[in-house]
Parts: sequence; C-alpha cells; structure tokens
Amino acid sequence: MPKNQYIVPHRDGWAVRGEGNRRVTRTFDTQKEAIQYGRAVARNERSELRIQNSDGQFREAWSYGNDPYPPKG
Repeated sequence: MPKNQYIVPHRDGWAVRGEGNRRVTRTFDTQKEAIQYGRAVARNERSELRIQNSDGQFREAWSYGNDPYPPKG
C-alpha cells in the first residue's frame, strides 16, 4: 500500500514525511524544495501529496494514485 506524503513545517524549514512515520524523510530550507521532492516521491509511489501551511492547516493536495474516474456516487 503506498504511503501518502506530507509537506510539513519543521524547525527552521520544511520537511517531507510519509504517512504514519514519526520521523521525516528529508528536510528543506524552503517549502518549494520540499514540494518538488515530495511530488517526486508521491508520483513514484502512486500516492497523494498533501501540503500544510506554516500554521499546520492543509492548503492543497495532489493525487498521483489510481483514482477511479468517474468517481463512485
């Protein structure tokens, strides 16, 4: 099962963290760098990338997984 990837605030920068992991995968100075790396990981794992603001609220999400189209319901 692929792990969703999260871009999260981390100390003096930003980090990519796999869903359910306590430790971050990698840290970055800027959110832009973290998004680029996280996007590559999410594409490779065919999962989702979810991005948090500096206050911890989610601002966007991108899906690179096997999304059904059209969606059920």
